[in-house]
Amino acid sequence: MISISAALAGFFLGASLIIAIGAQNAFILRQGLLRSHVFILCLICALSDAVLIAAGVAGLGTLVSRSPTLISLVTIGGAIFLGTYAVMAFRRALHPGAMQAGSPQALGLKAAVATCLAFTFLNPHVYLDTVVLLGSLSAAYSGADRLAFGLGAATASFVWFFGLGYGARLLQPVFAKPAAWRVLDVIIGIVMALLAISLLVRFCSPA
Repeated sequence: MISISAALAGFFLGASLIIAIGAQNAFILRQGLLRSHVFILCLICALSDAVLIAAGVAGLGTLVSRSPTLISLVTIGGAIFLGTYAVMAFRRALHPGAMQAGSPQALGLKAAVATCLAFTFLNPHVYLDTVVLLGSLSAAYSGADRLAFGLGAATASFVWFFGLGYGARLLQPVFAKPAAWRVLDVIIGIVMALLAISLLVRFCSPA
């Protein structure tokens, strides 16, 4: 029988790692406010987390943590991508607009999916949180309990991303004003820039 306590432990630990201001969350929030491709983007984020969590629980976390080359490549690529997106956010902040779904400033489906995948798989923190950390902590459980832990963590991803994506529309009255979009894009730009800098600092720091 699947342990409820193990599932809850996985759920709350997964939630604690996911619910933070990060690249994925900032992107999903913005798309949710635009009501642009919300379902598919939330599904991509949640399924990606579920796959990575499953890999970590299955033991891949140990392998990833022992591959400095892989971590370095993902770190550099992630820093470049996040820095580029930060510049884009600051540029949007200089020319804000009260955006609605389908507006010229909204990303097309292919571009939105590509951006979402990049935020997911070019961010080393995703691997460290899902594959390495959750994978390592799942070792405290065995058999059905370990499966329950992984399912709980994956469920937290689905609840969070869909809640964020569809809950964002509740803030649309606020974002009917261009000034609100300017503030949001400045915040997103700062978050992305800080994440990019933190990755570069980590990469340049001696082990």
